[in-house]
Amino acid sequence: MTMTTRREVMALISGALASTTLGGRAFAEGPPKKGGTLRISAPANPSSLDPATGGAGSDHAFLFTMYDTLTEWEFDTLKPKPGLAESWKFTDPTTLVLNIRAGITFHDGTPLDAEAVRFNLERNRSDAKSNIKADLLSVAAVEVTGPQQVTLKLKTPDTALPGILSDRAGMMVSPTALKAAEGGVVTRKPVGAGAYSFVSWADGEKIVVKRNEKYWKPERPLPDAIEISIIPELTTGARSVTAGQNDLIYQLPPRQKVIIERASSVKVVHGPTLYVLQIFLNWAKPPFDNLKVRQALNFAIDRESFVKAALAGLAEPAYMNLPKAHWAYDAEVAKLYPYDPDRARKLLAEAGFKEGTPIELGGYPDQDSVQRQEILIEQLRKAGIGVRFVNAPIAEASAAFFGAEKKGAGLLSAWTGRPDPSLTYSLMFTKDAYYNAGRAPVPGELEAAIKESRASEDIEVRRKAFSTVQRLVMENAFVVPLAFQFELVAMNKKVQGYRPNLLGKPKYDDVWLGS
Repeated sequence: MTMTTRREVMALISGALASTTLGGRAFAEGPPKKGGTLRISAPANPSSLDPATGGAGSDHAFLFTMYDTLTEWEFDTLKPKPGLAESWKFTDPTTLVLNIRAGITFHDGTPLDAEAVRFNLERNRSDAKSNIKADLLSVAAVEVTGPQQVTLKLKTPDTALPGILSDRAGMMVSPTALKAAEGGVVTRKPVGAGAYSFVSWADGEKIVVKRNEKYWKPERPLPDAIEISIIPELTTGARSVTAGQNDLIYQLPPRQKVIIERASSVKVVHGPTLYVLQIFLNWAKPPFDNLKVRQALNFAIDRESFVKAALAGLAEPAYMNLPKAHWAYDAEVAKLYPYDPDRARKLLAEAGFKEGTPIELGGYPDQDSVQRQEILIEQLRKAGIGVRFVNAPIAEASAAFFGAEKKGAGLLSAWTGRPDPSLTYSLMFTKDAYYNAGRAPVPGELEAAIKESRASEDIEVRRKAFSTVQRLVMENAFVVPLAFQFELVAMNKKVQGYRPNLLGKPKYDDVWLGS
């Protein structure tokens, strides 16, 4: 395996937003132009094209094409900025007023007015089928206070809401389509107000969207259409780009970077992200209902070696759900779980856990996931922990673990990040959150600290609250974070204007196709 030097890794990070290169030469981009079909290789079939009911973080790459959000975020900082809401204001700590842009319609012609926004927010926070109710727990009521104005009355102060409304909770779906849809969900017939409208979905094969000619952003989008091919094996997806069958592949595995850069027609864009590989734990279910077993798992993993072996060094070892560069990172929390297999064995013995007892974990069947599983099996074996992975495609495995089936004690997957860190913690570590697989209770002080992190707009007050949140999550070992993976996107020379973002979830706002 080719080792990556620290200098090379730092170059990747510092160059995240630098200009792209082609074959080692500066790659010039001309003036944007309309036309053409952008062909993308995607690693997973979406779980749903309804933003409220889907359960996989990988869905965003599809959802962002069809649904606009009430707020958006800056690509490099994730700072909220206006979206469908042209402005917002906290008129007091428990009142948020959103002013909706006038003249926007959904793809089916339904007006995107205050009533449509109210309908969506009420559905997202209270519908039994919604998987994003936890995003809007602070909202007590949603009121129409003008033709294009919505006022959110809050149970408690929540300064994270502008960031939250740039994610699924802020994706607006046509109320007309929802009322007409069977079961009130638009899983396979999405109708949003985004840059592209839905054309077709061949399950497990391809999703096609076309340009929304009435889109509200001037001169956007630029391509006529986007065709997204589902290619779970990333090596095959990379070949489809070098061979010219597709134009772009995202979530490229680190081991592919050196290989794909050899193709003279391909350029690679890279940047740091919040995307963290981790083992989700069901702490309502044996053996992870025992704190010492969860802690042992964290001590048993050599994260530095994992990064080198599984990610070619192109990642940051993860000791919590925020990377070093994040403003809320806590260096003291990062010291809680140094690699210590002897201590792991001791904790297991104290827990009465018989060495070698097999633990069933869920996982995915692609080459990179299987390689990570093999590395973890060997590391955990050295601490007396035997694990067996049961693999299924991303959407199926995620639904089996987080949904009603509650299959397996853990899931090796990834947390794809959220614009505001309080959303990350509330979605995983509150009692009724979808990503709390067992819907198990958490310490009251943790839920209080999460609320505190959203009570003030003062960054230092928030930082202090997040220190408490992160400490409580990791002291209780509710998760086993492994590594923050860099975004790697490869594209052919026709693709212009692509920019990476800190979430590591592709958006095609300014992408166009050259000749």
